[in-house]
Amino acid sequence: MVDPHLWLEDVTGDEALGWVEERNAEAEAAIGAVDGFAATEQAIREVLDADDRIPLVSRAGDFVYNFWRDATNERGLWRRTTMESYRTAAPDWDVLLDVDALSAADGTLWVWHGAQVLRTGPLAFRRALVSLSPGGSDADLTREFDLETRTFVAPEDGGFLRPEGKGGMAWVDEDTALVATDTGPGSLTTSGYARIARRWRRGTPLAEAEVLFEAGPDDMAVGVGYDATPGHERGYVFRMMGFYTSETLLLDDARTGTELHRIAVPDSAEPAVWRDHLLVHLRDDWAPGGDGTATYPAGSLLVTDLAAYDAGEPRFTPLFTPTASTSLAGWTRTRHRVVLVTLEDVVQHVEVLTPPTGPGGDWERHPLTGLPPYTTVGVRAVDATDDGPEGDLAWLDVSGYLTSPSLALVDLRAAGAPGQPTVLKESPARFDAATHEVTQRFAISDDGTQVPYFVVAPRGQDGPVPTLLYGYGGFEISLTPSYSGSIGRAWLARGNAYVVANIRGGGEYGPAWHQAALREKRHRAYEDFAAVARALVTGGTTTVGQLGIMGGSNGGLLVGNMLVRYPDILGAVVCTVPLLDMLRYPQLLAGASWIAEYGDPDDPADRPFVEEISAYHRVAEDVTYPPVLLTTSTRDDRVHPGHARKMAARLREVGADVTYWENVEGGHGGASTNAQAAHKAALEWTFLASRLEG
Repeated sequence: MVDPHLWLEDVTGDEALGWVEERNAEAEAAIGAVDGFAATEQAIREVLDADDRIPLVSRAGDFVYNFWRDATNERGLWRRTTMESYRTAAPDWDVLLDVDALSAADGTLWVWHGAQVLRTGPLAFRRALVSLSPGGSDADLTREFDLETRTFVAPEDGGFLRPEGKGGMAWVDEDTALVATDTGPGSLTTSGYARIARRWRRGTPLAEAEVLFEAGPDDMAVGVGYDATPGHERGYVFRMMGFYTSETLLLDDARTGTELHRIAVPDSAEPAVWRDHLLVHLRDDWAPGGDGTATYPAGSLLVTDLAAYDAGEPRFTPLFTPTASTSLAGWTRTRHRVVLVTLEDVVQHVEVLTPPTGPGGDWERHPLTGLPPYTTVGVRAVDATDDGPEGDLAWLDVSGYLTSPSLALVDLRAAGAPGQPTVLKESPARFDAATHEVTQRFAISDDGTQVPYFVVAPRGQDGPVPTLLYGYGGFEISLTPSYSGSIGRAWLARGNAYVVANIRGGGEYGPAWHQAALREKRHRAYEDFAAVARALVTGGTTTVGQLGIMGGSNGGLLVGNMLVRYPDILGAVVCTVPLLDMLRYPQLLAGASWIAEYGDPDDPADRPFVEEISAYHRVAEDVTYPPVLLTTSTRDDRVHPGHARKMAARLREVGADVTYWENVEGGHGGASTNAQAAHKAALEWTFLASRLEG
């Protein structure tokens, strides 16, 4: 059957954009006219632009670097200061690049994608590779930047310039970079990512740069990296065959060498080289050959001596072994330590590990204590490449649903238990958190599985209140507590409740939790979400008419499926940058890269279960659907805006209450500036309030 809305996939076609313009005007008129919309938008904008936000930094050499947006600098400033100055209440910032001024000069609405400072050679800490995206798309370009003159180094003067595309670069030395990017026909995979890794010498054409590795066109992507740790310099080529299968190839001499050797671990594992060690995070069970031990379970983190690995005689030591209730949320390494962040029933714990001082010794382990309950902890090395005392300092980012963000510095240099973190920065509260409390509960899914969820509800709640249920449930991504001044001001301050569901498909209980909702088992994620929705009603938190749901990207697919499967248990739906047409998704932008997650609709064996989760095709004529708001971005080059456009058109056909809004900028994030983000969020929260609070 011919899709009657296929024309809406023409992203910048005149007819499609005309349709978008009409829908946007309707959305602005309908939601913008609601009493309190302007106040909500202003309240969110104040949070996003606040001067007393914590400026997060990364260190390179004598400086720490930060990218900053506010009301005056909506596209942002790249700036730096010294660590000594950063420790003060009012750091003395030195502006390196004004992206607003650059956008005006170039006539392009640039969006910052990051910078990499050169760390080796005569130009060390004097040059950087700056990546910028036009309009916020995933595709970006990289330009060489002179930190002394505060200007870009023009290609005619020998400067590096990677043209726009989905790829990346990594410094090796002042005259050499590793690069994977679009270099013309045949250089991209079917997913639209780079498939060729090159070594690029200054002053030579990119298309003629030496090819180090070439993946197949049906692989997902190729990436590059470089480790500048003194005495441990290495280049990397990363080949992704699929979303969950990859190879890491080492280039011991990234300046002149050509021999790549693969780290021999399972394709589903994630290896990482750390100085003299090799760490391996498993996604599947593994019994290393010749290891002489039992099989290591999926979710484990293993370590071995790199020299023993190279000699073909690794002896792995497990640093983390999962249980039924625990998983590895993340890990980082400093000069001498490994820091683990683990989850136990979605509650985080932090542990500092120290390698043994001699052969046969045990790793020393110490918990990091004093962390607030129901918070998320982010641990980042200040500069793991530093062989000086700051190589064992780590940043600690802490926030929770009702705990405003703080940034601390933890010193891991001393042997034994780590000292208490020193708080350097604290963000003021953006709303009155004392009115609410956080609890964790469990719902029972259709197959008897316990599904955890967090509830942020008014203290001493007496009777049901409007409630927003948020979820994701895919790609092994865990949803843990985090602070949002925007949610606090726009939703909680109204006396409403906010709920986050840790459904299968995520990573809250490790790889098994993800795999339980993979491909043909995707329906489990939707059953889990429905179980939480029902529990909120039966438990008295809310009513069906007061229950809204929200999700974006894969979460948009989640709430789209909730809409067509469980319309009778929902009061309203907000669906952002979603996948919805699952029969065409591999043909749209980066869609082919997600076949490992969802299945292949063009494979007869997969098509039946993929069709079952294609929300666009499950919209029916004789069903009463709850009100829906669909949002996306014209510049989203990851999830095609056609998904949201076509779903809105189909819902309009069957007479549903559907509102559609599309930002012309923003990429997959939906917004490029704080002003755009505040406007989009105000549309969403005002829509929910108007539908659920009446």
